[in-house]
Amino acid sequence: MSDLTVVINLSVAFILGGLIGWLREKEGKTAGLRTHILVCVSGALLMMLSGEMMAFSKIADPGRIAAGVITGIGFIGAGCIVQARGSVKGITTAASIWITTAIGMASGLSLYLSAVVATIITLITLEALRHVEKRIIKTKDSD
Repeated sequence: MSDLTVVINLSVAFILGGLIGWLREKEGKTAGLRTHILVCVSGALLMMLSGEMMAFSKIADPGRIAAGVITGIGFIGAGCIVQARGSVKGITTAASIWITTAIGMASGLSLYLSAVVATIITLITLEALRHVEKRIIKTKDSD
């Protein structure tokens, strides 16, 4: 992998994670700009490292790092979910961290179209559908 590819992959992850994080930050969520950037960039970096493992060993399994990333981010997401007074809060934050990690992983594999489209879908889901839930469905508070 060339140095330019590394810079581009990490920069794409930084920008896309930042867009999602900025939206969460704007809404006053605890997992905001920095958290989303860090999980996105780390996902990208780990996927690049996973791919580079093949150059060092013919028996290396690059899928193991991806599986570890998914498992690890699940624990971080679980930490965002809180039950209090009969309601559960933080599920959307956990889900935004999960998808941001996946976007970072796609960026790390140079799957830019997938990463950008997933980011757009995520932004629409977090922003536009929040308004739909509050104004039309009227059954949800913002998470």
